[in-house]
Order: sequence, then structure tokens, then C-alpha cells
Amino acid sequence: MNIKENIRIAIFSIKTNLMRSLLTMLGIIIGVASVIAVITVGNGGRDYIVGMIKDMGSNAITIGVDATTASNSDYITDGDIEAIKALDAVQYVSPMVMSMGSLNAGDETGIGVLIGGNEEMRYVMSGECVYGRYYTKAEADSGKAVCVIDISSALQFFGKKNCVGEYINYTVNGITVSIKVIGVTDMASAFGSDSEKMLESMKAMGNSTLSGGMIMVPTKFATNVIGMSDRYDTIYIIASDENDLDAAGSAALNRIRARHNNHDKDVYLLTNMATYINLLDTVINVFTMFIAAVSAISLVVGGIGVMNIMLVSITERTREIGIRKALGAKTSTILFQFLTESIILCVIGGAIGLLLGVSGAALVSSIMKIPLTVKASTVALAIGFSTLIGVVFGVYPARRAAKMPPIEALRRD
Repeated sequence: MNIKENIRIAIFSIKTNLMRSLLTMLGIIIGVASVIAVITVGNGGRDYIVGMIKDMGSNAITIGVDATTASNSDYITDGDIEAIKALDAVQYVSPMVMSMGSLNAGDETGIGVLIGGNEEMRYVMSGECVYGRYYTKAEADSGKAVCVIDISSALQFFGKKNCVGEYINYTVNGITVSIKVIGVTDMASAFGSDSEKMLESMKAMGNSTLSGGMIMVPTKFATNVIGMSDRYDTIYIIASDENDLDAAGSAALNRIRARHNNHDKDVYLLTNMATYINLLDTVINVFTMFIAAVSAISLVVGGIGVMNIMLVSITERTREIGIRKALGAKTSTILFQFLTESIILCVIGGAIGLLLGVSGAALVSSIMKIPLTVKASTVALAIGFSTLIGVVFGVYPARRAAKMPPIEALRRD
């Protein structure tokens, strides 16, 4: 008997007992759907999170000062930054000064995060201005009271996206300064936030103090407001080539150590953003596969159900098997007939599970606002798993049917 005939008989048998076949497939459907949904959502979440970090600069390096072991002379200076800029492997360098205070504009007040950086900070943050501009080198060097605000903060404090020319007040340590907004960046939307919905949610709480915002200002202005010297504990470096991150980081670190003459002290922490991306990618993949493996347990249950129903089917079709054997059907022919039926049963269940899994993943991705990533390997995994279950759990019933003596089979009613 050829393969087409086996498939035809298998489909006829499934149609004849349609409800029983669907219930048999249920374990396969649930197992495949859960595995596909977990893997698809996991892939989308991984792409989203890794993409966020890459947006911040996949070719970025940070050098931080260990405050527990460093003396005042070990902190990074503007001279160090200029020396690092001269390195061929380095494209951009900016110190990063952060402070937490409060922001106020009109009747709106909220928690404020102030980030200080030089004119090259724009390349570190990777958010283009949709309105206005970033501050210039002259403004950065003079410590001018100007800032770049993100869209979410603009909506929160001014009720509009384009707030260029407006003033926002920042208070820290009991000191309040007025800062002019010269640019609005799309950083929030680049990170996947829905600014309008975020603002509506904040307002629905009825308590504006629960909200907050972020502004970027020149480094000198930030240090003056905070009351610290022009020495920094963190700098961000963008390498000229992301393939030479280690070389750029090592060169910058050696330049700082040479200028401070502290090679014998372990006071600097070098962090490669690409390392974090690879590590995060690995962790998410392992976590996703673990959950998928747990979900796949239901496939084993589904496989047992398939084996059970195939044994029942063989019992019901004992006389058919005896007649076919009496007419000369080979043992291998009977075996492949029932094995084909088992495989088709599982493949149909796998296809239905695949559709349900992708649909479920699409719903979750829509709610979580992460990309839907359906890979060809995921589809192949669903069909492959289904086929494997059909083979593994269909072999025993098929062998039992094939080895049935024809005389004994014909005696049964």
C-alpha cells in the first residue's frame, strides 16, 4: 500500500470518529499552543529588551569610579575626557551626572530626574529631538540653564509635546532653579512607551505627585545645582567601531590611569554594554526554553492519549485487520497504516495548536506592547514535535496491530 492510500484511510478513520479524534488531539493542541505562545512571547520580549539597550548604544562603554576605594584625585576630570576624545578608537565621550529632586511647571509637580552631560550626551542617549535642539558645546561649557526634556515629561508638565521655549523649575537640596526647555526628545517613544496613555493613567490617579519626569542639562549646570566639583564618577564612551569595544575601553582606561598615575590601584570599573546585551540575551533564552520545556509536559500527556485511542481503534478494527491480512497484506503494511494515522492525528493537532499559540502570543504582545516575533524555526518546532509524538506514541499500537494473527482477528466479532 502506498503512502497516499495510508493517508486516505487515516483521514477517513479520523472523520468517522471526529469528536473522539478532536478530544484525542486536545492534549497535543494545548501542549503545542502553550509551547509556541511561550517561545513567541519570549522571543518578542527578548527583542524588545535587547533593542532598548541597543538604542542606548550597543557600542557604548562605561567607566565608573569605585567610591569605596578611590580618593578625590582618582575621580575623572574634564581633562581626562578631552584626552579620551583624542583616541582613534573613541567617537564620543560624555560624563554623566545624575540627581533626584522635584520638577514643577505651572500646577504640575512631580519627581524629577536630572541628567547632566556634555554636548555629546545626545549620542549616548540615542534620542533625536522632535522639537527644538540639543544644547551646544558653548552652552555646555558655560553651564547654561537649558534642558532637553522627553515627550512623556513634556505632556505631563506642559500638557503638550512641543514645549520649546517654556521654563521648568527643578528643586534639590532646598534650592530651586528655573531651566529653559530648548528641545524635546523622542526617547520615551523610542523605548516603546505610549506617552499619551501614560499621561492619562497618571491623571486618572488624581495625584500629580505620583508622576515624574526627566530632563537633560549641561554637566556644568548640573554640578553647580547639585553642589559638586567638576569631577565625575561615571563617563560614557561611544566606540568608533562596535567590533573594537574592548580595545576602545582598554585604551580609555589606560589613558585615565596614566593621567592619574594610579595603575597600582583598582578604582575603575569598565563595563561593556555589548557584554550586557549578550548576557541578557542568553538569560532570556534560557528562561524561555525552561518555561517552554515545562509547558511541553502536556505534550507527553497528549501523546499518551493518542496511544490510548489508537489501541481502542485497533480493538474496534480487529476484523478489518484480519481480513486484510488474509488477503495478503504484509505486516509492514498494517504497521505503516496505523502509524500514519497516529502521525496525521498529531500533526493536525499540532497545526491547530500552532494557530492558537500564535494567536495567544499576538494577544499578549498587543497587551504588553512588545513586537510579535514568529520565526520559521518555531513553526518547524511545532510540526516536528507533533510528528515526533505521533511516531513515538504510535509505534506500539501499530506494532500490536501488525503482529495480530489473522485467524484470531477473523474469529472476533
